[in-house]
Amino acid sequence: MRFGSAAPLALFAAISLLPGAAHAQSARDLLTKAAFQDRSRTTALQRIETVRAGTLAALQRNKDDQDAAVLAAIALGYHAKLTGERSQALAARREFEQVVGRFPRNAEAQAGLGAWHLGIISHAGRFVARAAAGARESVGLAALDKSVALGGRRAMFLGLAGLMRINLDPEDSRGVGLLEAASKAPTPTALDRIIQRSAVAVLGPLRRGDRKGAKALADQLLPFGWYDKKRSAS
Repeated sequence: MRFGSAAPLALFAAISLLPGAAHAQSARDLLTKAAFQDRSRTTALQRIETVRAGTLAALQRNKDDQDAAVLAAIALGYHAKLTGERSQALAARREFEQVVGRFPRNAEAQAGLGAWHLGIISHAGRFVARAAAGARESVGLAALDKSVALGGRRAMFLGLAGLMRINLDPEDSRGVGLLEAASKAPTPTALDRIIQRSAVAVLGPLRRGDRKGAKALADQLLPFGWYDKKRSAS
């Protein structure tokens, strides 16, 4: 499915008129679809740009809107991942750092910062990632640990941290433990359920001793794993 030219504007208008909680949930739904369900780069980018525009508009109305600040940073990070633009990736890191600085007990912000660091390292390697983008494994792991501690034992935070760790190092016993916990954790949202299914899937090869297969599957099941595999501009 492709959006017509007016669809992103219509989505933005609809989201911007919703009350705060509904606005945030609609934005999360769009980001979840872009990251895990879309198979078109164009469609995913349109969803992400809609969220980015809507959250920035919300921040203009209320600079202390924590949900809008976090979702705006996630949208920017997602956009950078799909476009591959270094300047956007660096801007996303700075935005995550600012949001974490303002809202240090926000589990989503910590998860976003951690995923930014480890995602770049997993795909570029430690040396290149640090030299070219300032990505640091210690910072990423610490942020993910904080997200788990703050996340109320939800499957999303446990599973994301576990998937990121296994994608970085399939021998990581902490990552395996996080996936085991995620497989039994509460799933209050659609994203929690998606991540829980992914955690269960990756535990399969890990339990068989197939570390290489577990790493490849974790990479495929992380946000935009479908795009990383296809490398399609469609």
